[in-house]
Amino acid sequence: MEVIYKKACGVDVHKSFIVAVICDSTTVKPQYLRKRFSTFNNSLIEFRNWLLANDCQNVCMESTGKYYIPVYNALEGHISNVVVANPKWVRCIKGEKDDNKDAKWIADLFKLGIVRSSFIPTKDIRVLRELTRYLYKLTNMRTSEKNRFTNSLTVGNCKLDMVFSDIFGKSSSAIINTILSQNKYEDKDILENVDKRCKSSAVDILNAVNGISWVDAQKERMTVIQEHIDYLNDSIESLRKTIDVLVKPYEGYINFLCTIPGIDRRSAITIISEIGTDMSQFSSHYRLASWAGLAPGCNESAGKKKSVKISRAGVYLKPALVEVAHSAVADKQCDYYAVKYKQLSKRRGKKRAIIAIARKILVAIYHMLLTGEVFNPSDLANVETSDKDRIKYTKNNFVQSTKQLFSLGLTQEEIIILINSQNSNILTPIT
Repeated sequence: MEVIYKKACGVDVHKSFIVAVICDSTTVKPQYLRKRFSTFNNSLIEFRNWLLANDCQNVCMESTGKYYIPVYNALEGHISNVVVANPKWVRCIKGEKDDNKDAKWIADLFKLGIVRSSFIPTKDIRVLRELTRYLYKLTNMRTSEKNRFTNSLTVGNCKLDMVFSDIFGKSSSAIINTILSQNKYEDKDILENVDKRCKSSAVDILNAVNGISWVDAQKERMTVIQEHIDYLNDSIESLRKTIDVLVKPYEGYINFLCTIPGIDRRSAITIISEIGTDMSQFSSHYRLASWAGLAPGCNESAGKKKSVKISRAGVYLKPALVEVAHSAVADKQCDYYAVKYKQLSKRRGKKRAIIAIARKILVAIYHMLLTGEVFNPSDLANVETSDKDRIKYTKNNFVQSTKQLFSLGLTQEEIIILINSQNSNILTPIT
């Protein structure tokens, strides 16, 4: 095989140290230079200087957990070609595995250009990604705490969730705080906390809190959950303000993506934080869909497909796109994806249909960011117009075209011959 990189470095990354091997293929017989470094920052700078001293601008390493990130940060901006590869593409042969051999094996594979690079966004996108993922974690944590609090109400024979649409609303929260307090309360104290706009009757509200059986330990637990929810609300709000500051350079892209049905500002920020704005990083939309975990798997043997399930990739991007897909299907202003979902769900079921819609949205995002074109699917007119209307429109066009042909001197027989020739894909010249 042809050597693509005359000088290539393979790096075996560990938590406390790295092993680097430079493969020099400028001579007939490759020459190898091996050295070990710690993962302290000053040692990583020493590693970078060692590469520069040996005129090596091509480095490949495994994406080993989070341990590769400090190495990548040290090389970014100084080494022109830094590749982070999926471990499955640089897996060593069984029985021939150790730290030195792993680094040499990576260098040998990389110099031939057969190692596929993982997608690594720019520094600002990576920072934004860290914050959006943390926001996702905090939001899920808050949801868990709210569910835990609701379950506590049910266990304690409190039925406020049956009379209030939002158990964490102003009126419901005030009633719960009154009950959780150590002070004695009467029915009038409960009703004083109810907002005048509340649609539930006073009788139903009192029946909902009648017979509550909370001991002091249960009240203490619920108070702790409330305080945690309040803390999470403040943390989420603060984090969102920080994110809003970071995404100011990408406001144009955010507004651009919001033109797609189902995408709002928050989901647009999440999408940009995961895939960035430069779609040239992905060779095609198929590659992007596979990276996001929205492409069917390939597991075929002896002509039999054993599984076509989607992969586990896209832990953060995929849930966001699925949420967008649900919103797009329910969009009343543009029913494009609603029609697509209805067609797919009849054949593939609702779950597979919503995944297909999420993939379609991701493909639309890819082409919009790549070309700068607005959201305008090629079959949008066919979806928005019924078959009856399209037939009527086509008939009118046909009548007008036929009149023009008659005005040009063609006879009825010649027009029939032309129609038949076009129908059979045979171009018959008319004399």
